[in-house]
Amino acid sequence: MENSVIDNKDGGVNDDGVQVTCFTEVSDDVTLHFQIIRLHKQIYAWIGSNSAKLGHMYAAASTRPNNTVSVTSILGGASDNTGSGIARRLALRTGVNIILACNIPKNNPMLEAEAEKKLVQKLINLGYTRPKSEGSTS
Repeated sequence: MENSVIDNKDGGVNDDGVQVTCFTEVSDDVTLHFQIIRLHKQIYAWIGSNSAKLGHMYAAASTRPNNTVSVTSILGGASDNTGSGIARRLALRTGVNIILACNIPKNNPMLEAEAEKKLVQKLINLGYTRPKSEGSTS
């Protein structure tokens, strides 16, 4: 698998600032573009492959009392759920609200899984995920 990464980080390092990270990964001859915007208690992420269009957008947030995650479609129809599962898993992994825009071809679960893997790895490297031992906090 061939990978190329272009990293561009701007923004402050304090908790109240905004940090923007953009990178590109090439995987199996498909170029995936990513943008992550870290806000206070929220992460916006965009995944695209063929164009800079926004695509479908989902919001995911933890719900109480069971710490489950609810996901809703903000932009785009409910018939194409490419990205909704990614948004749900990111909310569980990070512990913050997630806004995910996804513009990758539908009906390609391998590409969707690869995009999620690359995004999660970057979130781990940036320190945006919570430790696996961390449970729910009150």
